Amino acid sequence: MDRFAHYEWPFLEARHAKLAREADAWASDNLAHAHGADTDAICKRLVQDLGCAGYLSYAATEAADVRSIALLREVFAYHAGLADFAFVMQGLGSGPIALAGSDEQKARYLAPTARGEKIAAFALSEPDAGSDVQALKTQARKEATGWRLDGCKTWISNGGIADFYVVFAKADEGISAFIVDAPELDAGERIDIVAPHPMAVLKLKNSRGELLGNPGQGFKLAMRNLDVFRTTVAGAALGFARRALQEAVARARERRLFGHALAEFQMTQAKLADMATAIDAAALLAYRAAWVRDVKKQRVTREAAMAKMFATESAQQVVDAAVQILGGLGVRHGHPVERLYREVRALRIYEGATEVQKLIIARDVLK
Repeated sequence: MDRFAHYEWPFLEARHAKLAREADAWASDNLAHAHGADTDAICKRLVQDLGCAGYLSYAATEAADVRSIALLREVFAYHAGLADFAFVMQGLGSGPIALAGSDEQKARYLAPTARGEKIAAFALSEPDAGSDVQALKTQARKEATGWRLDGCKTWISNGGIADFYVVFAKADEGISAFIVDAPELDAGERIDIVAPHPMAVLKLKNSRGELLGNPGQGFKLAMRNLDVFRTTVAGAALGFARRALQEAVARARERRLFGHALAEFQMTQAKLADMATAIDAAALLAYRAAWVRDVKKQRVTREAAMAKMFATESAQQVVDAAVQILGGLGVRHGHPVERLYREVRALRIYEGATEVQKLIIARDVLK
C-alpha cells in the first residue's frame, strides 16, 4: 500500500511531491515529542521547529499555494495531530494580515509568524455566534487615540499562547477586523476538549486594537481567509484517515483469530476496501478544490465545501472502522488509533460544520 501514490495525480506538480516527501521524512525524525499532556509547551516548540524547518512559510504567506498547505497538513496530521494544528493555525491566524494588512503590519506580524517567532490566533467565534457570523456582539469603537474593543470570544485556538489575535468586531461601519496584541486581552479561561490543544475564552475590555483593512470589510475578509484554509481541512482529514488505515492493515495482518489472520476474513477485507475507497474519493475532491484555486484562480466555495464535508465525514468513518478492527487496542489510551478517534471529531465542526457545508453546496446547486 503506497500512501504516496496520489502525489503523481495530475492535480499536483513535481514540486508538491518533493515537498511532501521531504516533510514526511522531517516529520518522522522530529515529531516524537508531539504527543503529551503539556500541549502549550508542545505547541510552542512545534511552532519554533516548523518555523526553523521552513514549513510555516507555506502557511503564513501572501502567496498561499493551497495544494502545498493541504499536502503538508496531510503529512503532519498523519504523524501528529498537534503538528498539523500548530502548522495551520499560523496560517489561519495570520491570513487576514496577508490578505489585507499594510506593509508595516506584514513586516511586524506576518514575517515573524512565518519564522515561528510569533504565534498567531484567529478570533471569530463567540458564545452566540459561530456559524452565524452576523450575530457577533463584540463591539469596536473609534477614539481619538485609536480603536477600542469590548466583548467575548470563545473556542479560540492558540488562546493563551498566542502573541497576537486577529479579532472580528462590530463597528459603526459593520463587522471589521483588528489586530490585538496578547497583553491587551484576558485569555486566562482555558477550554479542555477531547483532543487537547491550546484553546481559550478571550475577554476584551477596553482593549486596544489596530484596524486591519477597511472598516466594515471584516466579514468579507474572514470569508476570504476561510476560503483559503477550508480546503486544507480535508488535507488534515486525509492524514488522519491514512494513518488509521495503515494501523488497521498492520493489525489485520498480525492478529490471529480462529487459526487465521484477521485480514483473511471477508468482513475485514470489505471494511478495508471501504476505507481505502473513501480515502481516495476524499483526496480527489480535496486536491481538485486546491487545484481550481491555485491554477484556475477561481473561487472554490462549492468545491471547498464538498471537499471539507466529504473528507471529514469519511475520515470519521475510517477511524471508527480502524477502532473496530483493532478491538480493545483501538480504545487503549495512548494508542495511535485512540488518539485519532479523539482528534478526528472536531474536523466535522470547525471552519464550518458539515451541516453548513451542505447548505453552501445546495445553494450553489439551486442557483
